[in-house]
Amino acid sequence: MIMNEKIYLSLGSNIGDREANLAGTITILEEYHENNALRSASFYSSRPLFNTNQPEFLNTVVEINTTFTAFEFLDEIKNIERLLGRPSQHKKNAPRTIDIDILTFGDSFLETAELTIPHPGIPYRRFVLVPFNELAPNYIVPGWKITIKELLKRCTDKSTVLKHIIGSNA
Repeated sequence: MIMNEKIYLSLGSNIGDREANLAGTITILEEYHENNALRSASFYSSRPLFNTNQPEFLNTVVEINTTFTAFEFLDEIKNIERLLGRPSQHKKNAPRTIDIDILTFGDSFLETAELTIPHPGIPYRRFVLVPFNELAPNYIVPGWKITIKELLKRCTDKSTVLKHIIGSNA
């Protein structure tokens, strides 16, 4: 039986045409026949959290249903990142044309060297929680027993995350 898993992804870009990088990623995700029912939050701008000597990020969260397995999906998003100009070997927290993180994958729990689901950074990153809250405020991350809305209220990251107006340079 083929499973159709609801998953959430975080997309971020801070090199080149950030809007086009996010929109292009969403378009590519929609083109896979394994994916359907894609929804996206608005785009949000924020300063980088860790390596602060780089341009601002544009971020969003995407909800998608897929018949890929978690590792098949991971392979596909790595391909998308390469297609959009992100080198396969890159430094952690370096500037990037596109960064795609799997936040949740159905009810899965995974912890391998390659992939951890749910993504352990969710509760600590406003640039993830703000668009996630727009898309699915009452979603409960598997195993955490708390909604996205409540995670956002409790988030210790107080960085500014602003809704981005499409077509603006801000």
